[in-house]
This record gives sequence, structure tokens and C-alpha cells, in this order.
Amino acid sequence: MPAEISPALRQRAARIKLFLCDVDGVLTDGSIFIGGEREFKRFNIRDGLGLVLARRAGLKVGWVSARPSLATKMRAEELKIHFLIQQGDRVSKTGAIEKLLAQEKMGWDEVCYVGDDIVDLGPLQRAGFSVAVADGVAETKAAAHFVTRAAGGRGAVREAIEMILRAQGIWEPFVAHYSE
Repeated sequence: MPAEISPALRQRAARIKLFLCDVDGVLTDGSIFIGGEREFKRFNIRDGLGLVLARRAGLKVGWVSARPSLATKMRAEELKIHFLIQQGDRVSKTGAIEKLLAQEKMGWDEVCYVGDDIVDLGPLQRAGFSVAVADGVAETKAAAHFVTRAAGGRGAVREAIEMILRAQGIWEPFVAHYSE
């Protein structure tokens, strides 16, 4: 059952054209498995379908990570994510997103950003619709317009996307399509 949202949150969600999120702690539970030559991460399949549906609905989708990872790159390619920013600590996430917004001719008011930790505070404080995952740090929850019921890597991204698609009147047509 989706969370009930206020008319003000629904209005914020209805304006979203660009869905951005952190990776570790948002798309994953924050665990990294390293052994031998490879790194492994566990991604939630429902979050993945949510991202695919967002793309199909016409939203641009991107991931912004301060930690470069081949596993992240592979998952982004599989889901056909429009933008993958893995900048390390060279540039703040805010600066990286501002370059993307200039490139795409969009404003912060059209952005949903989902984060979990203090490295996400800049984007959370600027985004038109900012979301913190349920197990995010206190500072991200305080900065967010909405806190998910689900934890990072456990459906939080899907929850945010579903809220946006419902606000934009797109969710029910997807449900009807897959009910055939």
C-alpha cells in the first residue's frame, strides 16, 4: 500500500522530469562484497522495475555516486539508466548535478533526488522533491520532503518512483497494461 501524501507533496512529485538517486545505501543496502578481483552489490529487483517504468513514462533517470564501481556501471547499463555519474570526491554531487541540469536545460524544481547520507545533503536541499530512505542518517531525513517506509536497497527507490508516477497520473495505466 503506497504512503498517503499531502497535496503539497503530490504537487512536487507531479513536476518531476528527472529522477536522480545515490547508489550505495539507496539502490543497495550499503553492503559491498569484495573478494578476489571483483566487487559485488545486491540490487533490489523492484527498484529496478520502478526505474524501467520511470524511463518508459518519459522521465530521465540518473545515478550519482561518490564511489566509482564496476558493479554499479553494469547495473546501470542493464537498466539503460540515462546518466551515471561516478565522480569520486573530485566534485561535489551538487556540482555534478548542476552540470547535468545545464546540459539537459532543466531546473532543480524538476528533480527528484533520493539519498541516505551526508554526501547527499546538497542535492536533497535543492531538489524540487527530495526523498530520504527510511534507514538514512538523521540529517538526510531532516532535509527531505519525504522519508520512505522502505530502507535503502529494500524498495525505497520503487516507493519514490511509484509516488511520482501516481502524482503524474501514469501509475494506473501501467497497472492496467500489466493486468491484461
